[in-house]
Amino acid sequence: MAILTAALWFRRKPDQPPVSDALQRIESQMREFEAQRQHMMGGLEQQISSLSRETVALSQALRAPNARGRWGELTLRRVAELGGMVPYCDFFEQESSERMRPDMIVRLPGGRTLAVDAKVPLSAYLEAEAATDEASKKAALDRHAQQLSRHVMQLSGREYWSQFQPAPEMVVLFLAGDHFLSAALERDPELLERALARKVLLATPVTLISVLKGVSYGWKQERLAQNADELRKIAAEFHDRIRVFADSYAESGRQLAKAVDAYNRSAGSWEARLLPSLRRMKELGAGGASEIPEPPRIDAPVRDPQSLGGQDRPS
Repeated sequence: MAILTAALWFRRKPDQPPVSDALQRIESQMREFEAQRQHMMGGLEQQISSLSRETVALSQALRAPNARGRWGELTLRRVAELGGMVPYCDFFEQESSERMRPDMIVRLPGGRTLAVDAKVPLSAYLEAEAATDEASKKAALDRHAQQLSRHVMQLSGREYWSQFQPAPEMVVLFLAGDHFLSAALERDPELLERALARKVLLATPVTLISVLKGVSYGWKQERLAQNADELRKIAAEFHDRIRVFADSYAESGRQLAKAVDAYNRSAGSWEARLLPSLRRMKELGAGGASEIPEPPRIDAPVRDPQSLGGQDRPS
């Protein structure tokens, strides 16, 4: 380094700073970069530590049945919002673990209803996620599948479809995450078929949104059909009102024609009977200086309005 510095010293131009100064500046900048890196790494480690603590706290909180139930209810409500079905869904707040009513009732077209119950089987699933070896993880996932199977059995025994009539003979067991169902089916592939045999439909947010979207489309068609019936009623009523108005309009035309005819007769009487006498009186010096105006005749006929069939009414 000393030889290189000396060589660069002799090769530098007189107006250039020494190479040692440049090397010192580079070394100073490298120290600043290292200090900034250490500061950033310290902040990142602190954030990771904080996130880890929050994750642990969330995991512990979700182990409580009440917290899991509340999370499932909130997720279910959000799914109903995404499906555009909130106006047609009735939500029931959880009061006790022994309650005999679902978390949500979906009102279907035709007066039918569909019961939805939210479940969040998390304890065994969290144990599987925290497992350090493959055997422990598989054992925990087996317990997770068994928990979900027990939920199916319990929900089937409640027979919600018999409490809310008319209703399809099926109840929806809603899982707040798709991974809960996939993890259970990985260890128990026949779980879905057994649930359907017991009139329980296992649904995740994705599948339930699809179902609610279909129901929402059915409601739109129902409203269109109702609007079409209402429109037909309004059209029939409007037709009757037009007919009454047309009769009155035609009658006013006939009365106007009579008035025109009476006017023309009076104008003819003026010309034939009154006007000659007035002219004679003027000739004898009994009239005024100004001429008496003659009333004009009205020759335009009064036209009757056409009927609905397109034919003119008879005069």
